[in-house]
Amino acid sequence: MDTSGSYIQGLGGPSPTDPGSTGQNSGSTGTSCVSHMDVQGYKTVRWKVWFCRLGAVCSLGLLLVLFHWRPRLGVLARCTSCPIPMADTLLLRDSHGQQIVIKVQTEEIEQGSFDHVRGELEEDEWSDNVQLHEEQKTLLRYYVFEGMRYVWMPKKGAFCKVSVLSEGWTCADLHCFQCGLTQLDQSSRRQIFGDNIIDVPVKSYLRLLVEEVLNPFYVFQVFSIILWMSDKYYYYAACILIISFISIAVSLYEIRKQSTTLRNMAQLMVQVTVRRASGEEECVSSVELVPGDCVIIPSGGLLLPFDAALLAGECMVNESMLTGESVPVMKTPLPENSVRYGPEAQRRHTLFCGTQVIQAKGTSVGKGAVAVVTRTGFFTAKGDLVSSILYPQPVNFRFYQDAMKFLLFLGGVALLGTIYSIVMLYRSNTAWPQLVIRSLDIVTIVVPPALPAALTTGTLYAQRRLKKKGVFCISPPRINVCGKISLYCFDKTGTLTEEGLDVWGVKGVSGTTFDELVPDPRLLPPGPMVMALASCHSVALLGDQPIGDPLELKMIESTGWELEEPSDKAGMSEFGSYRVLAVMRPPAAEFQPTGVFISQPVAIVRRFPFSSALQRMSVVTVGPGGASAHSFLKGAPEMVASHCVKESVPPQFSNTLREFASEGFRVLALAYKEMDAQADLKNISRVEVEKNMLFLGLLVMKNQVKPESAEVIGALRRAQIRPVMVTGDNILTALNVAQSCRMLSPHEQVIFVHASPPAANSMASLRFQQRDGSTATISTQETMDILEQGLYQNSFKYHLAINGKSFAALCDHFPEYLPKVLMRVTVYARMSPDQKTELVRALQTLNYRVGMCGDGANDCGALRAADVGVSLSEAEASVASPFTSKSDNISCVPLLIREGRCSLVTSFSLFKYMALYSLIQFASVLILYTVKTDLGDLQFLFFDLAVVTVLAIVMGRGGPSDELHPQRPPASLLALPVLSSLLLHTMLLVLSQVAALLITTSQEWYIPLNSTKSDSLHLPNMEDTSIFAVSGFQYIFVSIVVTKGYPYKKPLFHNVVFVIVLLILFGVMFWLVLFRNTFVHTLLELYEITDMNYNLLLVALAALNFFICYLLEVLIERCAPDCLRFLRGNRRSKKQYKCLDALLTGTPSWPPLDQLIYPPQCSVIGVS
Repeated sequence: MDTSGSYIQGLGGPSPTDPGSTGQNSGSTGTSCVSHMDVQGYKTVRWKVWFCRLGAVCSLGLLLVLFHWRPRLGVLARCTSCPIPMADTLLLRDSHGQQIVIKVQTEEIEQGSFDHVRGELEEDEWSDNVQLHEEQKTLLRYYVFEGMRYVWMPKKGAFCKVSVLSEGWTCADLHCFQCGLTQLDQSSRRQIFGDNIIDVPVKSYLRLLVEEVLNPFYVFQVFSIILWMSDKYYYYAACILIISFISIAVSLYEIRKQSTTLRNMAQLMVQVTVRRASGEEECVSSVELVPGDCVIIPSGGLLLPFDAALLAGECMVNESMLTGESVPVMKTPLPENSVRYGPEAQRRHTLFCGTQVIQAKGTSVGKGAVAVVTRTGFFTAKGDLVSSILYPQPVNFRFYQDAMKFLLFLGGVALLGTIYSIVMLYRSNTAWPQLVIRSLDIVTIVVPPALPAALTTGTLYAQRRLKKKGVFCISPPRINVCGKISLYCFDKTGTLTEEGLDVWGVKGVSGTTFDELVPDPRLLPPGPMVMALASCHSVALLGDQPIGDPLELKMIESTGWELEEPSDKAGMSEFGSYRVLAVMRPPAAEFQPTGVFISQPVAIVRRFPFSSALQRMSVVTVGPGGASAHSFLKGAPEMVASHCVKESVPPQFSNTLREFASEGFRVLALAYKEMDAQADLKNISRVEVEKNMLFLGLLVMKNQVKPESAEVIGALRRAQIRPVMVTGDNILTALNVAQSCRMLSPHEQVIFVHASPPAANSMASLRFQQRDGSTATISTQETMDILEQGLYQNSFKYHLAINGKSFAALCDHFPEYLPKVLMRVTVYARMSPDQKTELVRALQTLNYRVGMCGDGANDCGALRAADVGVSLSEAEASVASPFTSKSDNISCVPLLIREGRCSLVTSFSLFKYMALYSLIQFASVLILYTVKTDLGDLQFLFFDLAVVTVLAIVMGRGGPSDELHPQRPPASLLALPVLSSLLLHTMLLVLSQVAALLITTSQEWYIPLNSTKSDSLHLPNMEDTSIFAVSGFQYIFVSIVVTKGYPYKKPLFHNVVFVIVLLILFGVMFWLVLFRNTFVHTLLELYEITDMNYNLLLVALAALNFFICYLLEVLIERCAPDCLRFLRGNRRSKKQYKCLDALLTGTPSWPPLDQLIYPPQCSVIGVS
């Protein structure tokens, strides 16, 4: 591309039919780094820019405000559409429909510098050549969006994330970086990748003020204040101005404070030791790091400012900042093979930005570990999480969408009111300036500017109550979503069950049969089983304290062996020339049982850590002098057995495993083999270590269910919220825990779902098989209790159970069966972290509102994908999920749901109250306009601030109900019950005001309004005073009518502050109506009416209005749902899961038991 903007032929770009736009989708390009947004290209036109500037001056800046609200209009006004390679301005539309204007930046790169970047792309794929004065220059075209840099790649015809240049590396490629980068290479990469910094923008107060004032809410406020000042409502306008100023000041302070706090948390600049290609090591700032840099992790630890792959040595890392999991994780070197590197796939070999390396061990004593930087800046794990906080996804919740639609409806009502007021004011010969001001004043009355703020009141109170109970929220809008949860997923270990495990015993193997269970591993005879228990782990020492997985800590503790870590070369010489990671020494002779004596220590020289995806770990050990090399394998029994010589696995393996698992035990299998004396233990691959093993036996551990789990699950089922278990454990163990915590009732059947992918000689198949064995016994009385509690899950009496392999096969080969299976599966076992995330999204496609509760260790993706994710962590706030609970049990789940329902109902009440407040005042003004008067300045002030604002603040304080009701609260503001309630209440309230006016005019002492007065409002007068009296009571009692209590909130009298405010306001109104001729009456410009019977009649009218409105609200609340069901008949639900549930309930033959099902596109051909 040349400097004049001409498009070079041959470069991939948008089609000629639409030269200015391209849809850039990651799925279509084959790389995850292609921009996922719709992008349109534009080129700035100078005369258009000057024309816009002139228009901005002539419109007094209103044109710029319009462009600020609608960026697309600003781009169309200043630019012309052009092919993206020629564009200097881009209009982005993300997946949520939001439009953003971005300036394209260009940077001149030295000729040949692209040769130093070795990624999956060639230079001509992502660079533009510019011919200037016969000198070849290279331009990098890019833009920065949400902290991430996107570079133009002509062959792809798209802007791609710059991280694409560091992707596609294999593990072997990363090991090539161990020698380090040259200075020229590093400098070139830095020009392309940019600085390694997570820079959170902190805007100046002036810029924040401009952006805040340009918010439509404040623009409307400014318009209203100007209008009120023009209409001589000086007191009211001044008060609103002061309140708006305080609100803006507080808002700016909070925004600035939060941005500064987040910036301090996100920005991390430390000194790092980098290895250069020359072999030298130099200390540089972490800001200068680029993907491919080889860094040395010091033995004392490091707070990581980058993502990196560990190439040599071991690191003990605290990842609680990312996962909420407080147990440190052992990281081991990345294997040198041709497998494509991925941070999640090789998680055990990846160091993540923001995590703390507690200690590092190098290949030689005293040296640090070696790692290669793979991602920097916002592309790191920490950068991704900071980005999710800075730029959260909009909450797709019907309540918020309907609130905006109703505001538009009120705008239509305001338009009608404006027309009516123009007619009435014109007929009363009002001057045109006054007519225009009064007519526009109607808009400020009907459309309450405080409505959006009022809707958040209930949420803020709920957030405060949750914080007091140890539940922290980083996304307040999701509190309302909690109220609509229909399905909740739970992790098992550490969530439903205790984190710690107790060793129940060891079941070894003799020949081809299992031995008797040995309850204490110390009683095991000397041999490979004891050595496996003592050495097959990733536990490390921090000082003198062993740290690691609680299961492994218990396993080592049960053997009595002690862990040592070598501190010098002399310590390593005991085991030959091998680099020793850890030494396990048997207990002293006096601590060993009678008849058992073990004296030889073992040294761990290679370690392949546990992976959720692999479901196993292994180590290589040597004895004193480097002799007797063995490999040990530990993991899921099925996985370990698959890596063993078939003859070494006892025939009773499956039955024994099923027996332990069905009783709820956590079972691990162990295996070993002697290593070849000629094997290169330093470079041996994991595959070689773990093949042809000899089966040793089973380690049986007891994992107790937390006492709160059964109570919570029972409460959820009674509330018609479907509980689901998603675990990486054995399916039978999971079923036992599910029964223990009442997720499965003892009288309900369990059906296994077996799905297998196609193999060389077989097609993919699906089978539903009923669980073997009898279910647990249960007394008749317990059965009756369960039936009375309604613990049937949507009235079906069976549950499906599936494991991760079958789930993957089901998704890939039987997608038509997936929705039906999802409707009935209660236990998902052996699920990998990615599968948990996939499951949550699949359930959401069925229109479930999905909650997820876990410890954050291996379910971060699922926690973030769920509508409501709760991480059980000691951290005050975790970016792993929207909610974090300090409680170590699931008791926070019903609390969240109850608070969500309370907040949602409160938001409904506040919405109806603010709408009715506007309509009451709207009716008052129109009625008074009809008789050629209006409310006074201080009357408006009294109603809006002293009455409505105070009530709106305190009416949301009511706490949630103590019980979960089976019926969820509605989420649609535009539903028939809500709209009919608003319409009928409005009619009654207007009729009451008209009746008050008619009663007043019918009195003998009534004096008609003197319209010849010079004062345009003719205050004080009888008409205004009567409307003031009745509408004042209406503002107060409407707050009682719309405030909902049972079953989602505690009764109104529990909200003590609200009750006190009501009593005070009712007392004030009684005093204002019944007693006249005081200073306050004069101040409010109220007419002195001494007829006590008349005053009492107004009070009685307001009381009658209250009684009828309250009765009407109760009738609508109780009868409207039944009426709607009657009118709708058997109309299908819009929610897919409800339709599927009705279908399956009416299909008793589903699922088809013990039948092999094949994919529909497959056919079996018989050959005779």
